[in-house]
Amino acid sequence: MGWDTLLSARALMGLSLVFHMFFTPLGIGLPLLLFIVEGLGLKTGDPRYRELARSWTPIVGLLFAVGAVSGTVLSFELGLLWPRFMAYAGGIIGMPFSLEGFAFFTEAIFLALYIYGWNRLSPLAHWLTTIPLVVSSAMSAVFVISANAWMNTPDGFRVVNGEVVDVDPWDAMFNAAWLHQAVHGTLASYVVTGFTVGAVYAWLIWRKVPAVNPKLGLQVAMAMAAVSIPLQIVAGDFAARRVAELQPVKFAAMEGQYGTERGAPLRIGGIPMDGETRFAIEIPRLLSYLGYRDFDAEVLGLNDVPEDERPNELLTHLSFQVMVGGGFALLFLAGWYWVASWRRRREAWLPGRALTWALVAGGFVSFAALQTGWFVTEFGRQPWVVYGYLRTSEGVTEQDGILGFFILFTALYVVISIALVTALLRWPHNGPKREPAARPAGSEVPGVA
Repeated sequence: MGWDTLLSARALMGLSLVFHMFFTPLGIGLPLLLFIVEGLGLKTGDPRYRELARSWTPIVGLLFAVGAVSGTVLSFELGLLWPRFMAYAGGIIGMPFSLEGFAFFTEAIFLALYIYGWNRLSPLAHWLTTIPLVVSSAMSAVFVISANAWMNTPDGFRVVNGEVVDVDPWDAMFNAAWLHQAVHGTLASYVVTGFTVGAVYAWLIWRKVPAVNPKLGLQVAMAMAAVSIPLQIVAGDFAARRVAELQPVKFAAMEGQYGTERGAPLRIGGIPMDGETRFAIEIPRLLSYLGYRDFDAEVLGLNDVPEDERPNELLTHLSFQVMVGGGFALLFLAGWYWVASWRRRREAWLPGRALTWALVAGGFVSFAALQTGWFVTEFGRQPWVVYGYLRTSEGVTEQDGILGFFILFTALYVVISIALVTALLRWPHNGPKREPAARPAGSEVPGVA
């Protein structure tokens, strides 16, 4: 087997994961928005909330369908590209994948009830169908993430004479990394949903595209964003400390730390090259504190790790910087929106040009932060597919011709993307009720709000 097979397999799996992760966070977050909006409609009696929820229904169904297709492709690729990994790990992490299948079918059943229950179920019964949607979509994420966490911190088995024995599927599923990864990954979906839906409504309002209650949609989405993003930053801090404890090599690559030292500085930005991180802003001793809650704690450096056991420090560090920078930019954006909204306390208030474009950009930034977060998880574990036990090169197929599959699936994803974008562009014009959103007077002049 040559490097061409390994690189082609990694490229195809990476492409498929990136494509899938455009739909998964919305599939997790939109059910929560539906739950909130329909619940507000029941509580207040305001029909605009149910109109808003109904306008989202086709999008939820469409994204679920595309996510199901891309998820099925990933399952196929695990067996096609990584048969030796599946032979090694299948009996250990089979349980979370089986439970994810159960959660998926639960979500499918109640999504069908939700979609076809309009005008057939009472408002209360219809709202109740969103509860299993919220739970099952979140649990699907948790189960899959627990399997990924096992790859980072494998547990629940022993290896004797090269054979996996004494498998405990519960210890494997609830491994040392599952909690922080599950919390961080699930909250990321809510962050992406809030900022992406907010970006869509900001664009519709600015372009004066007739849509269903766009001002209300923007407010609800940004409320979700404002709650989820600070929680995500707290969860990210917890996750980073667990990575420092459980995966110190990944932590060193994330932070661009080459020399083992006490009182290690935090590096903001910078480019790892030639055994050092250049052009970074350094804050003395802060990395030791953030990683271990001790300003004088020792932080492992990459120079003390064998070269064949190091991850790609450039990709890992830059991905981590984008994720963290994007998270704090989104926190600022959520604060900007709500401070501006509070200052202009009137129902007709709409964001001005500067804030509108920032909101639109926020949707893209949220996806960039999510995708690069997964890059950190995967790049930082290399060269292992099961950390400390099985290298990525040992888990890949021995068959050639993977490049052909890469071209085939790339074409498939392009076709699906074109069809999806075409359908999404038609969405604002197909709502049950359309409210043209006029721009506020004077908003053509660039301003703060």
